[in-house]
Amino acid sequence: MSSSKTIRRLEVSSPVPADIDIANAVEPLLISEIAESLGLRPEHYDLYGKYKAKVLLSVLDELKKSEDGYYVVVGGITPTPLGEGKSTTTVGLCQALGAFLDKKVVTCIRQPSQGPTFGIKGGAAGGGYSQVIPMDEFNLHLTGDIHAITAANNLLAAAVDTRIFHEASQSDKALFNRLCPPNKQGQRSFADIMFRRLKKLGISKSNPDDLTPEEVKKFVRLDIDPDSITWRRVMDINDRFLRKITVGQGPEEKGMVRETGFDISVASEIMAVLALTTSLSDMRERLGRMVIGNSKSGEPITADDLGIGGALTVLMKDAIHPTLMQTLEGTPVLVHAGPFANIAHGNSSIVADKIAIKLVGKGGFVITEAGFGADIGTEKFMNIKSRYSGLTPQCAIVVATIRALKMHGGGPEVVAGRPLDHAYLNENVALVEAGCVNLVRHITNTKLYGVNVVVAINKFATDTDAEMNAVRNAALAAGAFDAVVCTHHAHGGKGAVDLGLAVQRACESHSKPLKFLYPLDLSIKEKIEAIAKSYGATGVEYSEQAEKQIEVYIKQGFSDLPICMAKTQYSFSHIPAQKGAPEGFVLPIRDVRASIGAGFIYPLVGTMSTMPGLPTRPCFFDIDIDITSGKVLGLS
Repeated sequence: MSSSKTIRRLEVSSPVPADIDIANAVEPLLISEIAESLGLRPEHYDLYGKYKAKVLLSVLDELKKSEDGYYVVVGGITPTPLGEGKSTTTVGLCQALGAFLDKKVVTCIRQPSQGPTFGIKGGAAGGGYSQVIPMDEFNLHLTGDIHAITAANNLLAAAVDTRIFHEASQSDKALFNRLCPPNKQGQRSFADIMFRRLKKLGISKSNPDDLTPEEVKKFVRLDIDPDSITWRRVMDINDRFLRKITVGQGPEEKGMVRETGFDISVASEIMAVLALTTSLSDMRERLGRMVIGNSKSGEPITADDLGIGGALTVLMKDAIHPTLMQTLEGTPVLVHAGPFANIAHGNSSIVADKIAIKLVGKGGFVITEAGFGADIGTEKFMNIKSRYSGLTPQCAIVVATIRALKMHGGGPEVVAGRPLDHAYLNENVALVEAGCVNLVRHITNTKLYGVNVVVAINKFATDTDAEMNAVRNAALAAGAFDAVVCTHHAHGGKGAVDLGLAVQRACESHSKPLKFLYPLDLSIKEKIEAIAKSYGATGVEYSEQAEKQIEVYIKQGFSDLPICMAKTQYSFSHIPAQKGAPEGFVLPIRDVRASIGAGFIYPLVGTMSTMPGLPTRPCFFDIDIDITSGKVLGLS
């Protein structure tokens, strides 16, 4: 059961104050108290100040014989640009389970990027009276994981360009002398990491002096094809002017100029590796096998070929441990990883979920959130994350709002920063009923995985009982286990008690095994087509570039990886303006790329921006500091 010492009763106000004002009004508990409520001892975590701690992976070894708790994933319907409150629902549900239903519970969520925080979306700590605190620390540097990813990513980028430079300007002998320099006694030796490349080349010799001239050439020359390089530099802010850059323009680089660019840090493959790894040794192997491009003969070149996999792991050694925080009502939260939900799988880490599911134990609950709508986040949670973790969810939540359903029913366009049309502020049951086709498809698709589906209807002040009943009736008719109206934004955990009870019943009555949408031994195209079918597509069309890349990945031996579809979050189809539940379309695959270290292939459906831009009026206009108290102001 939850420790009564860590439970806090909220005093709620109406109308609901700004998120940062609510967060600043609540004094967080010492994180050592939150840790104690989970049964963690001081040797199980490292403190990062008073309100954050890194939970060490060694906890898993101690708890490996403990029984698992229930495992719940939160997804949503196809969202509006305003978002439908998945993070807020995730936090509110946990507050309900822990603070009101006396259940042991852990929230597992992604760490937000500073790009949206200072850009257009704002933070990701939840909202209203369902938040993670301290909210400012959560949304800013936290414990430095994203900075570690940035450093590791850019070290690898520097290594790629530098290796090309040195190979272009040195003979085989000179390269060999520098890679394996003789010591004072004139003896050479391989660095430990070099044996990985030697093994890949089929060379079993351990003494550098025993290599033949042909073997020396194969060993020292990666012969990277500059046109094949997919590894880009990253930073954790929105900067549209770095989307495309040229490097090598300095006079000392001898004219070795090439085009490249920056992505936002959370789009780095290293972030996806962190989210999908299961241990330090597994992370070391995943980082080492990340592919940065191909040789001119078409062979994949990895981080370990560059001799850098160990150094990357050193930079990531602290980032592998999840960060422990708390909700407004004192329930524990594990914050870890934050991969993009388009070009990556958009879920928090496997290690956080594994630790949490042991800490809550039998009868406890782990609630984790999947990015975007269920067609993206929940699908990837099941087919990628659950496949690698081996954990079986009992319940999946689909978050819905009347606003989004009206949009899917044919309502006017919803635009961030623009006032809502009157159709969204007045009762229109017919519009809601028409939009429920979107909800129904998400329910139907999610049930295919063998989980019980609970619909959480986020209630806004302008929503009516008749509209809520229309959603509930459509959800139950589509096979949802239950559909519940929630007011956790306005009331905290108290507003999600009914949702908590429905989730508890759904988990307790679950008996089916986890089913995947496709087996891994299907071809790349068959797996892509299985996902496209779930969107409502009748077929898939591949560009010439996509066809070429699929053949490359088959040749390189990567065809047994799961698929991570990179598609707009605003429609089941590839066209954001197609709302509801479109059918009969052909899904175009523009290109196919791979994150070999993370362990998936990602087809590009349309154009995906991996470096957002700042709007005319970014969120940073509102962010400042109270110079008297030191409190952050204006975060949302």
